Amino acid sequence: MARRNKILVPEAREGLDRLKAKVSNSQNADNAKYETAEEQGIDLKQGSNGDIKAKDAGKIGGKIGGNMVKEMIEMAEKQIKNKR
Repeated sequence: MARRNKILVPEAREGLDRLKAKVSNSQNADNAKYETAEEQGIDLKQGSNGDIKAKDAGKIGGKIGGNMVKEMIEMAEKQIKNKR
């Protein structure tokens, strides 16, 4: 299945991947979803995962995405504080 989320600034991919790895405590952004799935007790395989429940997929993506948003907000707040 194709990705529906497009990065508006393609040059930001590397930074987003670093952020994803950071919030997931992973060495590699590509492994973050597998490590998160393992922590949640969800059997996520390489390739097709059409057999997992939407609820389980949401646990994986929601945790990663939510933590990324939280980290970006903290980064923005620090940047604003430093400008004052």
